[in-house]
Amino acid sequence: MRRIHPMPFGAEITNDGVRFALWAPTAADVRLILDASEHALEAQDNGWHRLVSTEAKAGSRYGYRIDGNLIVPDPASRFQPDDVHGLSLVVDPHSYEWNDRSWAGRPWEETVLYEVHVGTATPEGTYAGLMNKLEALRDLGITAIELMPIAEFPGRRNWGYDGVLPYAPDAAYGSPEDLKRLVDRAHQLGMMMFLDVVYNHFGPSGNYLHAYAKSFFTERHPTPWGAGINVDGEESCTVRDFFIHNALYWLDEYHFDGLRFDAVHAIVDDSKPHFLDELATRIRHAFPDRQIHLVLENEANQARWLERDNGRRPRLHSAQWADDIHNSWHALLTGENEGYYQDYADAPLKRLGRALAEGFAYQGDPSHHKPGVVRGEPSAHLPPTAFVSFLQNHDQVGNRAFGERLSHLIPADRLALAQAIFLLSPHIPLIFMGEEWAASSPFQFFVDFEAEPDLAKAVREGRRGEFKHFKAFNDPATAERIPDPTDLATFDRSKLDWSEMARSPHRACALETKRLLQLRKNEILPMLKSAYRGSRHTVSTDNILDVTWSFDKGTLRVLANFGDQPISADASSNPQVLWSSADRSPAHGVIQLAPWNGIVMKEASA
Repeated sequence: MRRIHPMPFGAEITNDGVRFALWAPTAADVRLILDASEHALEAQDNGWHRLVSTEAKAGSRYGYRIDGNLIVPDPASRFQPDDVHGLSLVVDPHSYEWNDRSWAGRPWEETVLYEVHVGTATPEGTYAGLMNKLEALRDLGITAIELMPIAEFPGRRNWGYDGVLPYAPDAAYGSPEDLKRLVDRAHQLGMMMFLDVVYNHFGPSGNYLHAYAKSFFTERHPTPWGAGINVDGEESCTVRDFFIHNALYWLDEYHFDGLRFDAVHAIVDDSKPHFLDELATRIRHAFPDRQIHLVLENEANQARWLERDNGRRPRLHSAQWADDIHNSWHALLTGENEGYYQDYADAPLKRLGRALAEGFAYQGDPSHHKPGVVRGEPSAHLPPTAFVSFLQNHDQVGNRAFGERLSHLIPADRLALAQAIFLLSPHIPLIFMGEEWAASSPFQFFVDFEAEPDLAKAVREGRRGEFKHFKAFNDPATAERIPDPTDLATFDRSKLDWSEMARSPHRACALETKRLLQLRKNEILPMLKSAYRGSRHTVSTDNILDVTWSFDKGTLRVLANFGDQPISADASSNPQVLWSSADRSPAHGVIQLAPWNGIVMKEASA
């Protein structure tokens, strides 16, 4: 089977030759640079410039000369062999023969996500290197790989959120065919593939849209990265189409099973339908016979995007990253109260209880971290699977000054308690690469702006300035130790060492992760496949957390003692203990819990 996603943008091989199409509404003259030749494009209505070339073929290098001077790559380039400032490559998607003809995806409730940065996940730092780890991850209990953004970024190393050519998988990791082989192999192993995409901004280097498509952006909606993306003003139809086709392209041409949309709260749209509505609707209509999963990162906690239909299927988006669950856990476990943890440190256990039970801790509540901001909408009616839960991810690890993992910050017994509740709760779990074995390597912030020293200096100084308000960095000598994001050593320190899994204490951590994921599959998943009936939770004055989720096929209960004294609590007459800190079952209907101990129980439906 061969796959291609037809679209109005970019270079596309047709029966008549290669069709080149560039939307350049604010350019007076556009010419095609093709290998060693130059050709005028025909200016058409609504800012389009097109040409069909019989000279071009798969493998041809091309770009566009704007107004007789600037040469730019194709914003819809399918591949950039020479980085963001180089010429684009004509790609023939039909050249790859897929082996997953019968693959249609897996149900959402079966998802166990594993977030990966391709460049640091393996010694090779490539799609091929990651492909060699898929069987081990499947055997661990992972059902879905989520790649951090891979859209072409400047240099050889980056988290991916500085991407500027969203259709081109970054050449630092391999070729388009290498990426397709990775997805293909995952499907052959029964695993889903997700991709993190960024539609709220472009990176600081290599974005040439301002030179010929000024209306792609708007000053009406400023963002932390500059002018906002124009999804609701004049000429916004083409802008919206650019991103919607990008989503369709990854799901169709590369056969990804799901997308994670980065920071959608930064996409401001005053029109109707909202961009997020149109995006999800067009995706759902495009793939009626596949199980496609759409996940939001949304600081605004808008439950409206997560609603279910009468068949319990997502109307638009499948789930949202549950930052409230993570932030509550982190404040509770570490005692940290700076930055956005201010919103949770006042009552971390109370906020954790609400977030575990209802998805959002903030449901129309004022923020302490951002005075005057009210966050969230009611979410208790949504099923737990509308939320992707995690104890760690690239942001909360990598945006620390030194990139410490949670296993570097808290005692092992406390981490074990949190991990058990996290993996056995009915939300969709996300594990950050290496978390399963408590990897010793940090995950630090890194970029490669070697070719642009002024930008590299700005990033370096900005990183150090970012942490100057944190108490631990008030000492200038301490602040000087913050890793330089432009230094290759920072990137190298962040690479995983998979050999650790064979050594103590990492081996025991990996085995426990595998055991918990098997328990989840055997005991939690059957409940998630049935109708959700609601939840209840309490947090006592002596710091006892009690959360219950009810489904047609059973009830799940988490009870944990976060106080400093032993406690006794009532249990049902005959609960099934899935996990407990002390491997102890209730005796005579009473549960005994020492400080920082917990128990996870299941009851069959009446």
